[in-house]
Amino acid sequence: MWLTRVFVVFCAIITIAHCSNILVILPTFGPSHFYAFDALVTGLSNRGHNITFMSPLVPKSVKSKNVKHIPLTGDHVDGITFDILSSHGAGDTDSHAPGFLSAFAFHNMAMKTCGSVLPTESVLNTINNTDNKFDIVIVEAFVTDCFAPIAKEFNASLVLFSTSMLMPWYYDSIGQPDNPAYIPSLMSGVPSKMKFKERVVNVMVHLWQQFFRYVFIARFNDVEVKDIYGKPIDSGKLIQDTSLMLTNTYFPLNGAFPNVPAKVDIGGIHIGKLKAVPENIEKWINESKDGVIYFSMGSMIKGHTFPEEKRKIFLKAFGRLKQRVLWKWENETMPDKPDNVMIQKWMPQYDILCHPNVKAFIAHGGLLGTTEAVHCGVPVVVMPQFGDQHTNARALEAGGGGVVLNFREADEEMVYNALKTVLDPEFNKKAKELSARFRDRPMSPMDTAIYWIEYVARHKGAHHMRTAAVGMPLYQYLLLDVFGFLAVCTLSILFIGIYVTKLFFRLVMSMFSKSDKKQKKLKKN
Repeated sequence: MWLTRVFVVFCAIITIAHCSNILVILPTFGPSHFYAFDALVTGLSNRGHNITFMSPLVPKSVKSKNVKHIPLTGDHVDGITFDILSSHGAGDTDSHAPGFLSAFAFHNMAMKTCGSVLPTESVLNTINNTDNKFDIVIVEAFVTDCFAPIAKEFNASLVLFSTSMLMPWYYDSIGQPDNPAYIPSLMSGVPSKMKFKERVVNVMVHLWQQFFRYVFIARFNDVEVKDIYGKPIDSGKLIQDTSLMLTNTYFPLNGAFPNVPAKVDIGGIHIGKLKAVPENIEKWINESKDGVIYFSMGSMIKGHTFPEEKRKIFLKAFGRLKQRVLWKWENETMPDKPDNVMIQKWMPQYDILCHPNVKAFIAHGGLLGTTEAVHCGVPVVVMPQFGDQHTNARALEAGGGGVVLNFREADEEMVYNALKTVLDPEFNKKAKELSARFRDRPMSPMDTAIYWIEYVARHKGAHHMRTAAVGMPLYQYLLLDVFGFLAVCTLSILFIGIYVTKLFFRLVMSMFSKSDKKQKKLKKN
């Protein structure tokens, strides 16, 4: 027994001896982004690493003695109403306009993040404090790179964490293959198996967002960074020094695509232990002999701003079902609410979804909620509104975990039929199979993330995990120089061949001509 205790103590000492000083920067305000980051910080702190966490929201991990939280202030968006979404054409799954319009939204977010968050006192003090020493800097991979140069200032390894599928401009940072023929661009809202029209849309959205990013957003980033550091800094080139890219995705849900070793999928990292559901909700769920449908539009969209016409449509559809409905609704009351609908301002979503009597989920397609539904094996009626939600919805539908409902066009029959589809036992079986595939992995998402972050620390940046495509000029990446060279060689050979053939035929014709003249002379003689 004493040997076991000695071994445990020894392992603990080794773990502490190899702890790193890690700076984690989440400049974007958004609960869904925050929950994923907070989970990662909690896991790293439990491992014994010293974490400095810069974020707009206060993390749960702040209670840990080896986590220091630095609040980020700035111009943030508090929430989104359906009126705002409607004015931007959101909710229409047949329209690809949001894929193009999102570039302007990204530009606006980048300006707010760089312009109002980067220059704040808390950020500047962290950068200028000569006592700060960091081995690794983890930065959100989202709309702006203006925080990435901080890693260079501390001579630390740069790790990027994308809380969604990769934005199209981050593939180059690690040499990740990015073929729009079968890899959906994040905002295009197309499935991985695309028809011709969808491939056209995917390519156009991909190129447009890349163009907008490099022409407008990147230039703005560099201006802001120059003002902070007092010297010109090319953020795009610094991003190419990325050691590791973590993405909150996993292939059974998000699709199978080629990954370089530097890209590590940790989809579901925020999913923790199940907790008891509040008594009133537990009672409501258990007393429903036909099961319960959970309805939430996420943390950013204010549910109580639901359009009145749509609210009545959903209530009528719910009235035709045997199941009860739990609806996340921020107001105290709801007019004309039927008896089988219960409203509440806040509900523990993950714990509810994993309750055995919850049969379906109505959602907007946010990645965290989608991941939770897949983990719990609950089929989803998805009504994507903006951002990556359209792509998430298509991926979920392709995996057999849900159906996509066009929110703008939805009427009572469409809502009722969509719910009847996902409530069918056969559809439920598909959702359970998807859940089994999603859960079946060699290590948990948390253990995977921690292992590779520590791997980067052990191997001084681990740049060997990236491909040679990093920093490669576009003409070389697309083999334009090789194809050009082969084309010149081929044309040269053809030209020489044609020229030699012509000479040969001329020589032969000349010989025949001389022979004919000799024969004519002989005949005359």
